[in-house]
Amino acid sequence: MRLPVLDKNFYPMIKALNDFDAEVKKSGNPVEVTIVAERSGGYNYVYKYNALADGVNDALNFRVAERIAKTILWVVGGFKLSIAGSKSIYEYLKQAYTMEGIRAFDVDFMSGVYEKPFEVEWLEDGKVEQKNVSIQVGGHLNGCRIGFDAGGSDRKVSAVINGEVVYSEEVVWNPKVTEDPTYHYNEILTAMKTAASKMPTVDAIGVSSAGVYIDNKIMVASLFIKVDKSKHGDYVKNMYINVAKEMSKEYGKEIPLEVANDGDVTALAGAIDLEDNGVLGIAMGTSEAVGYINQSGGINGWLSELAFAPVDFNEGAMQDEWSGDFGVGCKYFSQDAVIKLAEYGGYKFEEGLTPAQKLKVVQAMMENGDGLAQQIYEDIGVYLAHTIPFYAKFYDIKHMLLLGRVMGGKGGDVILATCKQVLAEEYPEFATIDIGLPDENNRRVGQSIAAASLPACK
Repeated sequence: MRLPVLDKNFYPMIKALNDFDAEVKKSGNPVEVTIVAERSGGYNYVYKYNALADGVNDALNFRVAERIAKTILWVVGGFKLSIAGSKSIYEYLKQAYTMEGIRAFDVDFMSGVYEKPFEVEWLEDGKVEQKNVSIQVGGHLNGCRIGFDAGGSDRKVSAVINGEVVYSEEVVWNPKVTEDPTYHYNEILTAMKTAASKMPTVDAIGVSSAGVYIDNKIMVASLFIKVDKSKHGDYVKNMYINVAKEMSKEYGKEIPLEVANDGDVTALAGAIDLEDNGVLGIAMGTSEAVGYINQSGGINGWLSELAFAPVDFNEGAMQDEWSGDFGVGCKYFSQDAVIKLAEYGGYKFEEGLTPAQKLKVVQAMMENGDGLAQQIYEDIGVYLAHTIPFYAKFYDIKHMLLLGRVMGGKGGDVILATCKQVLAEEYPEFATIDIGLPDENNRRVGQSIAAASLPACK
């Protein structure tokens, strides 16, 4: 098995699960465990696997169960986990998912998103039917539309008339370091009004923004990380809804609004460009952002916050400062991965550089043909190749789009080429997945059109 050169202890989740499965088969006494994650609207996700019988190797049993449960939660989302098949695994997860347990961050996050206390319950019977939803989004191009893309460092807005971008602008802003939420509101409203001024009217507003959104409400978003939590309900939660109301008042009609996670909008832009579905988009930037358009051209109503989903089973893997967990995606598919691997390779950055500046240093090294930089990008390609089969346990992937600052320049080409090579060698059954980078036009204009196309006109 080809593994990263600079990260010698990388233990891919897919290999860990395969090794565990072999151990279970060897034991001769497997127990079927069912894990159900329940989310809003009565929808759920059901995952079944064979585990070791209680008492055989409880430490391994618990760790595998916890990693699977964690992945399901950050792929699908949910406010409740239900466990059948093993009372000891249930007891372990019930303790882990408390405010005193190892998954306190997850409990707090999911409780905030779904506005319900998080719980873990025992199921007597594992015969649970999965209840799915596929929400059709986008593809509405009629009329005069505003497409707004809320990035962490710049905000983009486009005026789109019948699918044609008639105006587009990017404006630098500082949402992540600003405490006053009226700043965010005024910046968003200014962008909307600027785009509106380029069209005879406004028929719909579509928003692409990092974070978790339910019914156009901002549940969790890093753009508002500095805003006092006590102000969230009054000022942040309904911000896009209130902006749309103000625009509606100005035009004397109700303007439909649709807010979607930027990862899903990226995948939607890809699906529109490819004229096909089954698209998983992964943006490697400050963190890892993911979106998915399913095989029927809709979204699943899932979180797809894979920055917090494990990809490395190694207990000594790098720790994520925010969630406190080890071996999760944000440290493998982001600028942090580039920095980590550079330091593993013995490179010492100048004092005082930001992560974005450190990434630029490595990118410059890559452009100059530096061997360490080449190895860094090859290793990220290896990470990705071993992670795709794990992601494919949850997503039906036909196309994969790779975006973000890390994919820029020669390094992005190395990541892509290495990933394809390792996938073909190690996992030939997944080598048919179409993996690529969107062209520059689709990245810039495609995202705007996709955002603008989110709502249907009334």
